[in-house]
Amino acid sequence: MDALLVDLMSGDDERAESAARRLGEYGEAALDALRELTADSRVDTRWWATRALAEIPHEGAIPLLVEALHDVDPAVRQCAALGLGRRADLRAVPALVEAMSSEDALLARLAANSLACIGTGAVPALLDSLEKGRLPVRLEAARALAQIGDTRAIPAFFKALDEDSALLEYWANEGLEKMGVGMMFFKP
Repeated sequence: MDALLVDLMSGDDERAESAARRLGEYGEAALDALRELTADSRVDTRWWATRALAEIPHEGAIPLLVEALHDVDPAVRQCAALGLGRRADLRAVPALVEAMSSEDALLARLAANSLACIGTGAVPALLDSLEKGRLPVRLEAARALAQIGDTRAIPAFFKALDEDSALLEYWANEGLEKMGVGMMFFKP
């Protein structure tokens, strides 16, 4: 494992990516080393440690990824959001919902993608965001809900069709279509 950690911090992206994937094989044993690296002062080190955490199939990786969502560097936060989507763990829902409110549009998009990967367990939080969030948050929530296709979103989607946002209407229609509730028009 020590050799993989050296490769992870090598500065060579190919070696680091290979090491990140292989560190997943060490599971819980890799967590302590990666936890330490997520606190490093160098952004690149924190980013690669966060990337490697996404490969660790142990529940202890989730809190570290959630913590990385609050890193000072936007790239580390984005990496954490992407990693949480790969893990699809319900414990990440509150932090991902919060990240959807970020001024960083990429982070907001990645957080919504991750919530869509979590699926039906994220629906209540997404419905709340669709109802109460600012427009950019509502758009991301609607997009994630459309991807999930859970019938609990039907009333919220119909309500969204009456709003003054073409994008919100688009995602509501997409969600309704996915669930087979889309509107059909017939010519006489």
